[in-house]
Amino acid sequence: MTNITLSIPNEVHFKMKMHKEIRWSEVVRRAIIEFMGKLEEKGSEMTTKELLEELGDDFKKNLSELSFEKAEKEYKKMREAEWKRLSSIQTG
Repeated sequence: MTNITLSIPNEVHFKMKMHKEIRWSEVVRRAIIEFMGKLEEKGSEMTTKELLEELGDDFKKNLSELSFEKAEKEYKKMREAEWKRLSSIQTG
């Protein structure tokens, strides 16, 4: 199983800490699986506009605040990390 890192607002984190009995990774895992199911249902029929509506206002706000330069820098980092991962698999 793969691990991921995500960012959440501080106030959400504070509220989560009040419910230590809940396995938050399981909540997130189920939400992602459910969302992927919705995406796969719609397949290539889902438009960018529909996807943004599904992701919500917070995501749209964060996306609108992202500069092109930062997006390009992060894309290059991701591409390089993926290249390293793939090349190590192929040579291993």
